[in-house]
Amino acid sequence: MPRLLLNLRNVTEDEAHEVAELMDDHEIAHYSTPAGPFGITAGGIWLKNATDYPRARALMDDYQAERSQRVRAELEQARREGRVETFWTTLRRHPVRTGVYLAVAAFILMIFFAPVIQLGDW
Repeated sequence: MPRLLLNLRNVTEDEAHEVAELMDDHEIAHYSTPAGPFGITAGGIWLKNATDYPRARALMDDYQAERSQRVRAELEQARREGRVETFWTTLRRHPVRTGVYLAVAAFILMIFFAPVIQLGDW
């Protein structure tokens, strides 16, 4: 019976590809299911044989620890080089769009909190 190894919600394409390659390299039979319509289901990487799960899980744990260290190092390198997108860099690059987003957020908050503020005037 198949067993879910990795739910693909919030998983990047390169990570899903690397996990599939990892399973191929260790000759663990697997298959992928695509995301469903309207984002209801996320898809996943499934093992064809549930008996392979302990070995696959151990490989995944090692892979995820290595990937975590690698991605954090890449992020730190990007921070040192000034390539990380922050609020201030977005504001400088797209001032009108950022201003519109902030105005819309403020408007929504005003609508949301208007009844509470009016109750205080009783």
